[in-house]
Amino acid sequence: METNVLPKMDMSDNPTGCCPKFNPEGWDGRHLHFEDKPFVRATTRAVMHIPINMGSVFTRVQTHIEDAAAQDPEGYLVLSRDLSSSEGEHLFAVTGPVPNEEMTTVSGDFITRVFEGPYRHAKNWVHDMETAATADGHRAKRVFMFYTTCPRCARAYGKNYVVGVAEI
Repeated sequence: METNVLPKMDMSDNPTGCCPKFNPEGWDGRHLHFEDKPFVRATTRAVMHIPINMGSVFTRVQTHIEDAAAQDPEGYLVLSRDLSSSEGEHLFAVTGPVPNEEMTTVSGDFITRVFEGPYRHAKNWVHDMETAATADGHRAKRVFMFYTTCPRCARAYGKNYVVGVAEI
């Protein structure tokens, strides 16, 4: 298993000019291994698990990542999870330091599953990831969702792919 390597993405397949079209091939059933992989950490506010400032936070972080030339040209990964009903955590994979943002690193082993459907199914997907970890002989320590496109792009593409990522 390669360290800090993500499945390749075609960043040029971007008819909306916003989010690239996500191809789920290569993402389902993967084992990922990270060692001190750099991420920008950001939080969002929510009301009953519904984010209220995600757009502004993601725009700010993405602008800073681009300004720092820290975006991986081969793809992207944003790991999201609810810390509570009023706060979400988002980890943006980067290639190096990003000024004016909180930096962190992630180390560990992860399994992935690809889901397709509305965001309201995320609670079920978290449960599915916990079950997948158990079936793999592990316990899920943390479960993240990688929302591969924004809601507008998901509507434009006709598919809403979400990758579950469980730390094992």
